[in-house]
Amino acid sequence: MTPPDPGPQTVLCGEVRTSVLRTSEALTARTATQLLNLRPDEHVLLSERPNLRVVSPHQLTGVDCRLPALTGGRPRAVGTVAVRAVLTEGRVLQTSAFARLVPGVGSHRKPWGHYLLRPGDIEPLARHQARDVVEGFLASAPLPGGVLNPGSIAERLLDEVLRHQLLDQRAPFKSGRTRLRWTALPAAEGAQASIERFTVAADGLRTVALRTPSADPSAVAALCEDLALHDWLLTTLLALVERSRLGSGDGEAVLAALRPLVDHLLHLWMPGARVPDALAGVWETLERRPGFSRQWQSLVQRIRDQVALRTVPLSRPVMARS
Repeated sequence: MTPPDPGPQTVLCGEVRTSVLRTSEALTARTATQLLNLRPDEHVLLSERPNLRVVSPHQLTGVDCRLPALTGGRPRAVGTVAVRAVLTEGRVLQTSAFARLVPGVGSHRKPWGHYLLRPGDIEPLARHQARDVVEGFLASAPLPGGVLNPGSIAERLLDEVLRHQLLDQRAPFKSGRTRLRWTALPAAEGAQASIERFTVAADGLRTVALRTPSADPSAVAALCEDLALHDWLLTTLLALVERSRLGSGDGEAVLAALRPLVDHLLHLWMPGARVPDALAGVWETLERRPGFSRQWQSLVQRIRDQVALRTVPLSRPVMARS
């Protein structure tokens, strides 16, 4: 049973787009920094432990739009959406757009200077119901025109980065993009972060509804980027294994199809490695059900078994002469 909506609350929301980087070789830390240097006035963030992760400076996009809602009206809201790009191991590119919907003061739009002093905040110009906005945001695919849509902002940045002159436009394997749309409402006092639901829609859109003790949109966005990364890895591995015709008699063709997985994907699986302790409970839930890592390890073991069978010659017993 859905709990009653207490009225105006801080709502965090965003969308993550994930894609393989269109380059034949994984980028080094230096080249990745060049790729994501989107703003000369701010530094790119780089981390090499436990794997290479490069994060661009935030960019802001001004919005004056309607809020999604399942029932009632769609109140007008004004503010800015933050967007950034993230590159993992020089191979997997993500763009992440997110905002914090805060209870507004007054019903009139303020000068843009007011909103620029509050980067990543969006203020409704009328009373809204937090639960109604969350359900409207997660239920609409695609989101109607004129409604808050962080996914379109993330998509524009993804296309921009993928066209960069540093990339040779030769990806090592074919894969699709994934979309993860998320919301976060405040958790109960003293409660850990939790996931209310995780769904995959018919068109491939992933939706995640969270309860978090943190109201920091950047921290919650980092959690959702991690979820989106590992969902993309698992989705891509499943598609490539199916395409490889694993178990067929054509050994050379199977090995050629599996090699990009071994070279570029298998070492990237590190769920929750950069998730703050306060938000780690979300991954613990996903590992129990549906069991991301169990499925991943099963696929990886199957791939390694096939590679071993097809590359290591079987010794034949020597028959004694009578």
